[in-house]
Amino acid sequence: RARLNQRARGRLGAPSSGTRAPGTPWARFSAWLECVCVVTFDLELGQALEVRGPRAGAGLAAEGGSRAVAGGGCGSGREPAHYFGYVYFRQVKDSSVKRGYFQKSLVLLSRLPFVRLFQALLGLVAPEFFDKLAPCLEAVCNEIDQWPVPAPGQTLSLPVMGVVLQVGAGGRLEGPCACGPPTTLLPAPVVLPSVHELDLFRCFRSVLAHVQLLWELMLLGEPLLVLAPSPAVSSEMVLALTSCLRPLKFCCDYRPYFTIHDSEFKEFTTRTQAPPNVVLGVTNPFFIKTLQHWPHILRVGEPKMSGDLPKQVKLKKPSRLKTLDTKPGLYTAYTAHLHRDKTLLRRLLKGLQKKRPSDVQTAVLRRHLLELTQSFIIPLEHYMASLMPLQKGIVPWKTPPQIRPFRQDDFLRSLEHTGPQLTCVLKGDWLGLYRRFFKSPHFDGWYRQRHREMTQKLEALHLEAICEADKSEVEVVDLILKLRERLVRAQGHQLPVKEATLKRARLYIDTAIGSLPKDLQAVLCPP
Repeated sequence: RARLNQRARGRLGAPSSGTRAPGTPWARFSAWLECVCVVTFDLELGQALEVRGPRAGAGLAAEGGSRAVAGGGCGSGREPAHYFGYVYFRQVKDSSVKRGYFQKSLVLLSRLPFVRLFQALLGLVAPEFFDKLAPCLEAVCNEIDQWPVPAPGQTLSLPVMGVVLQVGAGGRLEGPCACGPPTTLLPAPVVLPSVHELDLFRCFRSVLAHVQLLWELMLLGEPLLVLAPSPAVSSEMVLALTSCLRPLKFCCDYRPYFTIHDSEFKEFTTRTQAPPNVVLGVTNPFFIKTLQHWPHILRVGEPKMSGDLPKQVKLKKPSRLKTLDTKPGLYTAYTAHLHRDKTLLRRLLKGLQKKRPSDVQTAVLRRHLLELTQSFIIPLEHYMASLMPLQKGIVPWKTPPQIRPFRQDDFLRSLEHTGPQLTCVLKGDWLGLYRRFFKSPHFDGWYRQRHREMTQKLEALHLEAICEADKSEVEVVDLILKLRERLVRAQGHQLPVKEATLKRARLYIDTAIGSLPKDLQAVLCPP
C-alpha cells in the first residue's frame, strides 16, 4: 500500500473545492477521482511524475519532471487535505536501466475512502496500462467519466475495460441490479460487497489475541509504529486499526505507508519531544532504530490464509526490541484496562475449523469491535444529553440558555448506574480507561462535534419559539432582527431546521412588519 506525501495536493492535481459542476469537462470523472498519475523512479530525481490527467479540455498530459513521493505495492494512503492515494507498483528486471530494474507506479487520487473499489479498479487497469501505456489510461478515464455519480445506499454498475463492477456506494450492496436490457450480452458483473471495508479478519489474523489491547491503544490515540514486510501489508494494517473505533470518528493522524522521504520524517523521529498521536505504517527496518523511543511498536509478517490460525504475535517489553532482525511481536509496556474476551477468539477459531468464508469472520470481528465501542460511548452520550437545557427554558425574548459544562468527575460518578457494564460483559478498569480517554484527541473531537450539534439544536428550538410567541411592539422589532439573523444561518445549512419552519419564519417576519407603524416599517424595510 502506498501513501503519497503532503506535497501531492499541490503537484499531482490542481486543487479543487470538490466535484466539478455538471456539464463541465470531466464532471462525472471528478465525482470519483481527482486525477490519474504515472510516477516513475529516476536515479537522479528519485520519484518523478511522468503523466497526470485528465485536464479540462484535454486528456492525459506528460509532466516535465515534477517531484512526488510514492511507495510500492498496490494500495492506498490518506492525505490531511482529504485525498486518498491508491497505488499499483511494478518492478521488473531491466538491464538497460542503471540499477537494473524498471520501476513505475500507477496512482489514483481521490477524495473517497473507497479502498476495495479502487483496489479492484487498479487490478483491472494497471496490468493493461503497463502493456499499452497512455492510450489505455485515456480510454479508462473516458469510461469513468460516464459512470453515475456515487450515491449512498444505491447499487451502481460501473463498466470499465469490458467488465462491470457492481457496488453499493457508501455502504453494502442492496441487491442485484440490471446492467442492461435482457438482450445485452455483458459478462457477469464483478460484485464488491463493500466499496470501503477491508477484510478485517485477514488483516488481524496474526494479532487476534491482542485485538482488544490494540482497540484500547486506538481509542486513547496512542502513537503506534507498524513495521510490515511490504507497503501493501503496512497500509492494510494501519487502515484496519483506524477502522476499529467505528462509529466513533478517528481523530488522530495516520500514515498507511511512511518513508524516509516524507516531509515529516524529522518531526516524527525527533527525541526532543513526545511522539505525536499518529499510527505510522513503515517497511524500512531503519525505523526500528530511529523510532525506538516510541511507546508501542507492532512488527507483523506476511498474512497467511491457510486453514489454521497463524502463530499469534507475542506481547514483548520494549527493551526486547532489537534494531536488527526484530521478530514479529507487539512491543509495549502498556497494560490493558479491560480483560481479554476469550469468547471472541473461540468463535473465530470455530469459524476456521468450519471453513467459514473470510467475509463472515470479518463480520464477527467487526460486530465485536462495534459493540465494544458502543458500550464505551453510550454512557458518554447519555451524560452529554443530560447537559442540554430543558425546552421549557427556551423563551423567544431571551438568548438561548447555554449547554452545561462537561464535568469529568460527575460523569465518572454516573457510571455506577449508567456505565458500560449495562451493555458489555467485559470486566476491568473502565474508570481508568475513561480517565485516559479524556486526554486523547478522540474525546476532544467527539465532544466538539456533539457540543456543536447541541448548540445548533438549541438555536433551531429558539427559532421555533420565536415563531410561536405573542409579543409587544418592542419585542416584535427585536425578534424580527433576531429571526433575520437566524434565517441567514439556517439558509447557509448551519442549523438543522426544517424547510416548513423556515417558511413559517419568513411569513412571520412579513406579517409582523405589516403589523407595525409605518415609521418602523420604513426602518425595517428601507426602499
